[in-house]
Amino acid sequence: MSNSHKVHQSPIKTPKHLITVIILAFLVPIAVILLLVNFVQLSPKTGAGTDALTPEATAARIAPVAKFELAADSGGPQALKSGEEVFKAVCSTCHGAGIAGAPKFGDATAWAPRIQEGVNTLWEHALKGYQGKAGVMPAKGGNPSLDDVEVERAVVYMANAGGAKFADPPAPAAAPAPAAAAAAPGPAAPVPAVAPPALIASIAAANASVAAGASASADPGQKLFNNVCTACHGQGVAGAPKFGDKAAWAPRLAQGMDVLYEHALKGFQGKAGVMPAKGGSSASDDDVKAAVQYMAKAAK
Repeated sequence: MSNSHKVHQSPIKTPKHLITVIILAFLVPIAVILLLVNFVQLSPKTGAGTDALTPEATAARIAPVAKFELAADSGGPQALKSGEEVFKAVCSTCHGAGIAGAPKFGDATAWAPRIQEGVNTLWEHALKGYQGKAGVMPAKGGNPSLDDVEVERAVVYMANAGGAKFADPPAPAAAPAPAAAAAAPGPAAPVPAVAPPALIASIAAANASVAAGASASADPGQKLFNNVCTACHGQGVAGAPKFGDKAAWAPRLAQGMDVLYEHALKGFQGKAGVMPAKGGSSASDDDVKAAVQYMAKAAK
């Protein structure tokens, strides 16, 4: 029977083996515990009571889901208008039709004596204003909001269309960035009308001088219209209803003749333009009323 069954034998055969097993039974668990503690201490901690309570982590947790920021102003210079843009917006009031002695755009004969004066003289007259023999040039065309370079570009644009070969003025240097503590800029000044009252008065006065005696009509209203009112109403500039334009005159006529008389005699600031008192002339009240009647009749 002893040959058919093997007797189980223990690996501990000597006292030395027993002592070794007992020592390992104590040392191995202790080593495992030390390794776990060291691992926990070296690993990053984001739980309560750790760096999760730092100001940065707190700010990140309470930050809104979405936000928008206004881009900082670059502080660079604003884009300046080209000479063509300034001409269409301002200068065409007079130079487009060649009224009140203004040299008409593209008229080489009218521009020739101006071109001979040189571009610097033309710039000075356009920037500061000029009283000529046949008309008046208001400073900056009556629009002081224009930059000097924009006015100079417009002069070059018109002069070159009349036969000159002037070069555009140099672009202005970039302005330095404003200091952080500088006071906030105030509201922008309102842009004046393309043809302000002073300009319209100058046009009317100059046109009256140029056209004096041009009309031999016995009708005082027609005569005053030809000598003064045509400066604006002839071409429909500065918001003035054009002579004979029924659509433009209809809302004016609907106000009644008494209102039209008052506006013509005392002046009026409308939504689209300005009516100077008596068209900037020294005509009598009766002649002004006659001119109103003449224009109203043509629009009926």
